[in-house]
Amino acid sequence: MTDVVVIGAGPAGMLAALRAGDLGSKTALVTSGDFGGMAANDGPVPVRALAHAARLIRDARQLGRYGIGVSEPSLDYSRLLARVGEVVHEVREQSTFRSQIESTGVTIHEQTGTARFVDPHTIETESGLRLQADKFIICTGGVSRRFSVPGSEFTSTHSDAWRLTSVPPAIIVVGAGATGAQVASVFNAFGSRIHLFQAGPRILPTEDEDVSAEVAAAFRESGILVRENFGTVDSFEKTADGVRMFFSSSGHQENVEATIAVAAIGWAANTAELDPGKAGVEINDRGFIRVDEFLRTSASHVFAAGDVTGRFMLVPQAIQGGFVAATNAVRGAAMKFLDQRAAPVGSFTDPEYAQVGLTETKARADGDALVAVVRFDSTTRTIIDGRTRGFCKLIVDRQTHRILGCHVVGERAVEITQLAAIAMTANMGVDELSQVALSFPTYAGVLGRVAATATRQLNLKMEWQGNMLEGA
Repeated sequence: MTDVVVIGAGPAGMLAALRAGDLGSKTALVTSGDFGGMAANDGPVPVRALAHAARLIRDARQLGRYGIGVSEPSLDYSRLLARVGEVVHEVREQSTFRSQIESTGVTIHEQTGTARFVDPHTIETESGLRLQADKFIICTGGVSRRFSVPGSEFTSTHSDAWRLTSVPPAIIVVGAGATGAQVASVFNAFGSRIHLFQAGPRILPTEDEDVSAEVAAAFRESGILVRENFGTVDSFEKTADGVRMFFSSSGHQENVEATIAVAAIGWAANTAELDPGKAGVEINDRGFIRVDEFLRTSASHVFAAGDVTGRFMLVPQAIQGGFVAATNAVRGAAMKFLDQRAAPVGSFTDPEYAQVGLTETKARADGDALVAVVRFDSTTRTIIDGRTRGFCKLIVDRQTHRILGCHVVGERAVEITQLAAIAMTANMGVDELSQVALSFPTYAGVLGRVAATATRQLNLKMEWQGNMLEGA
């Protein structure tokens, strides 16, 4: 019998297998598809490649402002898809995870089809593979939620959108969270007419309110039709040229037609065919696998990590979860999966947006918070690059001077927020951050300037004035 079977080879599963192997356990890694899971094959890697192409189109249209004469950029989508395939292949080939995992003696089973429990210590896959183990770690990830209204079979998922072989003339996107916003932004750059629907009062509802407002305004200026508080979806129907969506608000029904309709209404655990109940694994009221602080399920011999648990659902946290779950599966439940205060989140839309820590609303509800904001139309590097849309907001505790949150919209937002996360993890006071000698003129310097602004507002002493150059 195998010591540990890891089900799923995304970031959580890869780390779980590597950790279990490192600890000397006889380990098997089982994946229904390709090694690397969604992150490498249908998630951040191919999506970022598409977003990069969208960014290149945007940048090409700016060349004339700098005296560079070129014709209007045109998109050869088949060539772009070929490039995306090359990127995915190269990332997979260059990944050291596989060689590291195999070096620990882990057996990797790819393309097995769906795995399911047949009893508490046995799984079977569609390919006929049958494995028995003392411990299991479930890392099967998530799947897109689907509508339950008439005609929902005519809708597409975000994964379907990324797999399109041509650019649709028009797309309906229902759900303006991170996934929906990214689909809308990328295909808008490629030339699709985008109808973006959000049931709530603002797009990007988990972001700081100022971030939502700024991105919504930028989307509208770029031609995306953003409709918030649109009501409820009644049904979908097939048309000669695509699909029509019917929706109602206050008893009044409307409809809109497009080539495809993408449902980006949430993420669910990928457990439908796993039959976790056969192993004694319970599902929580949100539909995800219930785990404790050690990532142990209701069955003491089964652990879970990554999207399937409904926690964070981001690659860095999935990696951490895989490490913790494997450590506890092999050594016994002793290592806790800690919620990280400084866990940066961002998206490569146009404009970019990113966050780490508390929103302004949450910080003010919790205590006495100071908020400092610097807009990108007043910072040197953004002016040089002609990317003056957006802002950097820093939220600081007035008593401790510790940074509670950072929110950025605009060019390099994701990278700027990573620096704020490092400062928060190091427990730097905002006055300490303001005195770091950041290079000028840089995007990192924007963070230095807003830190200096907050320091000045707190009436704290600054020994060094370098970051004030941004505000000179």
